[in-house]
Amino acid sequence: MPAPRRATIAERTLRTDRWWFQPLITVVALVLFIVYSTFRAFQNAHYFAEPYISPFYSPCLTTACEGDTFPKLFTGPSWISPAIYILIVPLGFRLTCYYYRKAYYRSFWLSPPACAVAEPHKRYTGETRLPLLGQNIHRYAFYAGLVFNVILTYDAVLAFRDETGAWGHMGLGTLVLLANAALLWLYSLSCHSCRHIVGGRLNSFSRHPLRYRFWTVVSRLNANHMKFAWVSLFSVAFADFYVFLLATGTISDLRFF
Repeated sequence: MPAPRRATIAERTLRTDRWWFQPLITVVALVLFIVYSTFRAFQNAHYFAEPYISPFYSPCLTTACEGDTFPKLFTGPSWISPAIYILIVPLGFRLTCYYYRKAYYRSFWLSPPACAVAEPHKRYTGETRLPLLGQNIHRYAFYAGLVFNVILTYDAVLAFRDETGAWGHMGLGTLVLLANAALLWLYSLSCHSCRHIVGGRLNSFSRHPLRYRFWTVVSRLNANHMKFAWVSLFSVAFADFYVFLLATGTISDLRFF
């Protein structure tokens, strides 16, 4: 008897639920963030309100930078926004993140758009060719991202000053920068690369109890990596927006002490 042939299904999927809703939401959210962050990065203004600096512009490296939150390392053209010099680090880390790969592969490239839904591409070459070959830099982007986390944490510490530079004061902006720094640390430490760094390439955890303990903690964080990815994305935008409102005089910072 000849082997039975597979049934021919003309439909792209037999799912009857709104499988397209999640990819659509992802597209909308990421596009809104990209538009806002691009506008703010190229605006080159309203990113510093003593003692707060926007995370989009930190570390501010040029002599044209507002404020004194970071040493000014060189003199750049006045028409180039200081945010452009540092944009590659957070962009590279998020763009190559394992979760974000899934998010924009499914939502933008429809590869695949959802489970049990056929993708429009005829073949898949994986991450062995350009541009997807660039995803292999994720671990190095992770290391650079940790440096930025330290700097943003330092910015949050500086936020305990007042407008005159005196220490021992706290405003609502201080809490905004602190929350943003904490969420970025959670996003970074829950990264799949971090989990591999602390516990990977080991044949026996019993011989490395300290690394096993670190691996266990990071694994628990890793289970919420998607949540930290989204929440930290919004916290960065909100922290920038709050500083923008202060710098433009739209609102005044609420001072607690």
